[in-house]
This record gives sequence, C-alpha cells and structure tokens, in this order.
Amino acid sequence: MSAAPDADLAAAGVRKIVDVLDPRTRARSLELADRVWVDAPPSPARRVRSALEEAMAEQRVVRIRYTSAQGVTTTRDVEPELFASTGGRWHLVAWCRTRDAMRWFTVSRVVSATVTRTPCTGHTVAEVGEPPPHARPVHGGG
Repeated sequence: MSAAPDADLAAAGVRKIVDVLDPRTRARSLELADRVWVDAPPSPARRVRSALEEAMAEQRVVRIRYTSAQGVTTTRDVEPELFASTGGRWHLVAWCRTRDAMRWFTVSRVVSATVTRTPCTGHTVAEVGEPPPHARPVHGGG
C-alpha cells in the first residue's frame, strides 16, 4: 500500500522480483494483481512520509503539524516509536512532548513534518502498550 512506511522501497523490491519471474508466472502474477482492489484513504504527501521515515530511522524528534479528527490543527514535537496499521489506516505512534505521553497520530492527518537535529530521549516500544489483538511485527526475514 502506498501509504505504508518505506512503501517506495517495497514497491521497488516487488518490481525486481516480478522482473526475474519466468514469463508465464509474471503474466499470472500481474493478472492476479489486477484482481485485488484496496480501498485505502489517499496517502499523505511524499515529503511528509519521507520525514516521518527519516525521523524513525534516525531516532530524531520530528515537528509535525497535525489535524485532529475534530479539525483542530496543532504543532507538536514528537519522538517516533513505531508505525502501526490498524483499521486500514497508518499511524505514527510517538512520544508527544506537548502532552508528555505516548500518542497515536493518523499519518494521513499529518499536514507537515520536519525532522529536527534533536535526538529522541529513549522511550521504548513497551511504553506503547499492548498491540491490537491481530497485530504483529513485520520482519524482513519472514
């Protein structure tokens, strides 16, 4: 899904795999892909996603302008802890320095994001709490 963290890298990887498939398997894969529809909200701006991904990878504070479900836009400095997909939406789970607590930010509601030079202070995934019942980490090895 295009809104997923590192979606560009994943798409490039999939293209490489498809390119090396034998012609029959490639054709069947592409035909199957045409039969899978995903109703997903529009993805956030690429520059926002890139900033959030960079802040997560570098473990640096990111300043976001965020619009809540109630339509209120605020600016917050947050320490990214993890990305989560639930209910068809991607979230940045981060320590909010404004609220002094862990918060879930719907990525599609992040209006802008700027990575700062400030390192994160060392919050952990354990502080996020329990994952949703069917959630699981994504591992590169399968």
